[in-house]
Amino acid sequence: MGVDPQGTTDPHDAVAPGEGEGAPSATPATDEPQGTGEPSTTGHAFRVTSQTLGAATGARPRVGADAVAGSVRSAAAWAWRFLAIALGLAVVFSIIAYLKVIVVPVAIALLLTVLLQPLATFLRVRLRFAVGLAAATSVIGLIAAICGLVFIAGNEILKGFSDLRDKATEGLQQGLDWLSTGPLGLDSTTIEKYLDDALAAIEKNTGTLLSGALSVTTTVGQVLAGAVIALFCTLFFLMDGRRIWSWVVGLLPRHTRERTHQAGRRGLVTLASYARTQILVAFIDAVGIGAGAAILGVPLALPLAVLVFIGSFVPFVGAIFTGAMAVLVALVANGWPAGLIMLGVVLLVQQIESNVLQPWLMGQAVSMHPVAVLLVVTGGTLVAGIVGALFAVPIAAVLNTVVLYFHGHDKFPELGFDDHMSLRPAGRRAVMITSAEHLVGDAPGELPQATKGDS
Repeated sequence: MGVDPQGTTDPHDAVAPGEGEGAPSATPATDEPQGTGEPSTTGHAFRVTSQTLGAATGARPRVGADAVAGSVRSAAAWAWRFLAIALGLAVVFSIIAYLKVIVVPVAIALLLTVLLQPLATFLRVRLRFAVGLAAATSVIGLIAAICGLVFIAGNEILKGFSDLRDKATEGLQQGLDWLSTGPLGLDSTTIEKYLDDALAAIEKNTGTLLSGALSVTTTVGQVLAGAVIALFCTLFFLMDGRRIWSWVVGLLPRHTRERTHQAGRRGLVTLASYARTQILVAFIDAVGIGAGAAILGVPLALPLAVLVFIGSFVPFVGAIFTGAMAVLVALVANGWPAGLIMLGVVLLVQQIESNVLQPWLMGQAVSMHPVAVLLVVTGGTLVAGIVGALFAVPIAAVLNTVVLYFHGHDKFPELGFDDHMSLRPAGRRAVMITSAEHLVGDAPGELPQATKGDS
């Protein structure tokens, strides 16, 4: 800005209001006080005030910090976080439900892998089996054991089915006679009317029954396909489980791989402990109820024991269903005294399981309170039905172990940290390196050259 010798300002050099990018508005200082009680500076200096600066920059008055209470702001922040987590979980559950034909067999394969791993290790280390041969032998042994158990149980069912059918028919006739001669005093005409109504209802709902049969057929097909996928995945988990896990961890950022690897090791130990403990509990249930049925002379004692063993893998629901089946068979085959005794045996075995075995064995295996187990199973059943009830406890147990490890609480310090995860890149380069390692095999000196310089 030009100033003439007389101290006047050249009007052509004056800056008009609003000119310039973000230039603050200034007021010329005069010799007169500006309301502050202080003399102004000499000459033509400019003083910038907060009001003129705010007007020039377009700033708006700030809302007072006390306008919203701190507790409300904190609650709002947590509410948004909770909604984001809930939305993420909903998306994950939707994807899992859509891909359940794949997800469920893979989950079963993980359980089978942790159960068969000791056998595969024994065959590989002690008997000097090749890795692939040890894995294949373990899977074939599992298939043979299941087929043998099904064959024995099926043979017992075929032997005792005709006798059980005759006794069921006799029991039905006795029930009809009781309706006529008992306290109800129904005549034969009324009973026949009820039977005709039942037959008419069945004929009326034939379409529904047929559609249900078709859905069962579809379910059987899905079960068979899932069994094939589960066995196939189990075989390769036993053979290349380490390599698959390395590839998965390699997809993560480099600084998180080692901690994720150590957390995964501990989660796998938890899963193995749960599987072994559940098999032990199921075996005790099957032996107790099967022995009680055999002592009472109930037919199909062995198939009932097999059914109890399988049903015990579904917490709470499986025990109730299989126990009711055992009581029903005893009631039909041997009458109500045997049915009542069988009911007492089932209740005794289940009470021992729920009050002694489950809290003691399962508590040591997964470190979860029985109330937590009940709530987890209930939530899993609501979300995913029978599949959710089956996998709710192991998933919760593994997540509990992993989360505690990430927060500094190691449930398995005896595992140590000697087993380290090799730091390799993820993606296409990792696949190339893994393939190269598989090909060179006996020339590990070339592998570090492929990863040299990776950061």
